[in-house]
Amino acid sequence: MTALARPTHGRVLGGVCAALARRFGTSATTMRVIFLLSCLLPGPQFLVYIALWILLPSEETTGSAW
Repeated sequence: MTALARPTHGRVLGGVCAALARRFGTSATTMRVIFLLSCLLPGPQFLVYIALWILLPSEETTGSAW
């Protein structure tokens, strides 16, 4: 598994779904479909997406930390 960071390439809106897809080893399209289907259920999906967008670092800022 890779570090959880929003990629600079391949992101559509904020890169949250692309980061989660990379982390869990699936395609970004699959993760986006899962997110859209989860929006049909009641819950705070949009708030979680916005929180992850704010909290996850961008890939370009995490390169030299380790």
